[in-house]
Amino acid sequence: MNTPDHFASAGTGLTHFDAQGQAHMVDVAGKDVTHRVAVATGHIEMQPDTLQVILSGTAKKGDVLGIARIAAIQAAKRTADLIPLCHPLPLTRVAVEFEADEAASRVHCRAQVETLGRTGVEMEALTAVQVGLLTIYDMCKAIDRGMTMGGIRLLEKHGGKSGSFVAR
Repeated sequence: MNTPDHFASAGTGLTHFDAQGQAHMVDVAGKDVTHRVAVATGHIEMQPDTLQVILSGTAKKGDVLGIARIAAIQAAKRTADLIPLCHPLPLTRVAVEFEADEAASRVHCRAQVETLGRTGVEMEALTAVQVGLLTIYDMCKAIDRGMTMGGIRLLEKHGGKSGSFVAR
């Protein structure tokens, strides 16, 4: 059972809980300012006809991938407003790429987020991917409500005391 004493003594590594087991924002004041980078990915799968509408630019709501890119960038910048214990960060770069995979009838999204700061940007990269994919869903749901999103994950992160992580 996760009692307050369990959080304080079990060495869980859950940094968003204090010694009493209450949620709190992590104090990053003592961390060094470093260049931090995170890359996340995900995809949305759809009917082949839906993908062709996106690629041909004939969607009734406009340039699906262009709007999804802007939405993803905006989401990265607003992550602290969406995830309660995330620090607001001054992002130095947000790059979002979409790639169509016609054989699998998918659109892949990749977001790279960077900052010079005291905490990482993993949540910003993951949020960018998810909102980018949700925007594609929103813009195409009138023709394909069965679209599914998946494979959303952190690919890599660099910077900070914990060093680098690269997914296998």
